[in-house]
Amino acid sequence: MDRLHQLLLAMVFLTRLPLGRFLPPRVLPLADAVWAFPLAGALVGAMAGLPLWWLGPDLLSAALALAAAVWLTGALHEDALADFADAGGGRDRNDRLRIMRDSTIGSYGATALICISLLRVAALVALGPVALIGAAGAARVAPVLLMRSLPAARADGLGQGAGQPSRGATAGAAAIGAVLLILCAPTVPAAFLAGLLAMAVVVAVSRRACRLLGGQTGDVLGASAALAETAALVGMAALT
Repeated sequence: MDRLHQLLLAMVFLTRLPLGRFLPPRVLPLADAVWAFPLAGALVGAMAGLPLWWLGPDLLSAALALAAAVWLTGALHEDALADFADAGGGRDRNDRLRIMRDSTIGSYGATALICISLLRVAALVALGPVALIGAAGAARVAPVLLMRSLPAARADGLGQGAGQPSRGATAGAAAIGAVLLILCAPTVPAAFLAGLLAMAVVVAVSRRACRLLGGQTGDVLGASAALAETAALVGMAALT
């Protein structure tokens, strides 16, 4: 039952699906549920990909799929990416952390959102719905790896409150993400390139977060998922 509750917690945390009523009254540690992050991501990809199933992989259905994914997640990752991008304009660490808590979006954040939206739509036109399931699932491994490897940059907030996942939970998430990518990519080389690009994103985000903030925050985790999904889609589309 604990595994089922952890899966539900991952879905409640990563989506806006009304599943919280099925969780037990006691508090469940989020760090223990990270193994299920890729499954929650795959569910988002499957539901968001419905326009691609119904209409075929064209520009309209790809745009609708992106809109559906944003709605299903409450723009969680997109908001995080915008905040993380805007932090690059801060003078020092404290100023960057302040910027990331500001509700407004600056030029860096707006540009980042436009760029990844264009890349995701273009890739989906070439790929179709199955690849979206694999990319969305594998991308949710990125925040798990950062939660495991980086300290929290703040004494409060999501990055600190989520805790550090165990090796087993991290390995489980990585294994599920890899399987999803291999099963859903058009070819094995496409899956390999998608995974390689997604890992490169994790490394790049990790280094930038350490340099700018001294660790991870909730925005860093969300940004890594958005960027990793984009990288995986681009990698698969490049070899299709």
